[in-house]
Amino acid sequence: MREIIMLQPVLKEMIWGGSRLREEFHYDIPCDHTGECWAVSAHKNGDCMIQDGTFQGKSLSWLWQNHRELFGNVEGNEFPLLVKIIDAKTDLSIQVHPDDEYARVHEDGALGKTECWYILDCDEDATIVIGHNASSKEELKDMIDQKKWSELIKFRKISKGDFFQINPGTVHAIKGGTLILETQQSSDITYRLYDYDRLQNGKPRELHLEKSIDVITCPHEEVMISNQNTNLQHAVVYELISCKYYTVERVVVNGRETFKQTEPFMLFSVIDGSGMIDNRKVEKGNHFILPANYGDYTVEGDLELIVSYL
Repeated sequence: MREIIMLQPVLKEMIWGGSRLREEFHYDIPCDHTGECWAVSAHKNGDCMIQDGTFQGKSLSWLWQNHRELFGNVEGNEFPLLVKIIDAKTDLSIQVHPDDEYARVHEDGALGKTECWYILDCDEDATIVIGHNASSKEELKDMIDQKKWSELIKFRKISKGDFFQINPGTVHAIKGGTLILETQQSSDITYRLYDYDRLQNGKPRELHLEKSIDVITCPHEEVMISNQNTNLQHAVVYELISCKYYTVERVVVNGRETFKQTEPFMLFSVIDGSGMIDNRKVEKGNHFILPANYGDYTVEGDLELIVSYL
């Protein structure tokens, strides 16, 4: 099918969210504490609707179940990827995700959660949490029991355009003043390790200390990030990461460039600028899928995209 599948994002209120999803992307947010835009998702907790075309009004999960040929007949019960934009006005909890094996056993057969972050924007002094300083599970448990959070947690400064891969077992947190695009496995499982003793509706949010300790990798392992780019006549393709679950690229187009769609399917998010894709207007904040066998496609304009595929 030579048809662009344009998606309607799902927007979610969060205790730590803000209003930048309206200000930056012109989304109709539900409130001024909107933290997440589920931009490409077939997950039951946020299933995107198809905006127009042959399948207008159908959900992405319906399309996955009923027209698998559009996704290269990839196997699996669940659509494998989920793309979000996250507006962290204040700090997210310090957390960790399980891998597929642990989630299958402990979370009713759900997928684990490997994810990656592209920093769309951040405050000048912004930081994130990635990793910890414990050398063993015993030291990890001891530091958690004694609430030595400042000694345990690894903070790092960030800048716009930075990229991070967050493998299962990695202690991590997005902190306030950060706007990111996240590409991940289609999973909504998060184990909360520490939440700064915040209250929600007068009560502390649930922590998951036992499961967190189970899955945290000790000692912390750094992930090597791809640093490859392909220069075309009117575009540059930057490979950000290629792992078992996804390949993620940043594509910058200035002019007119033709690309080939040779994957089972490809997910696109316009993160800056505007232009045309095969004579269809696209702009910052649009998210869409090019299905299997789409063939060559032409991008024209001045725009920046995050592209992901299996």
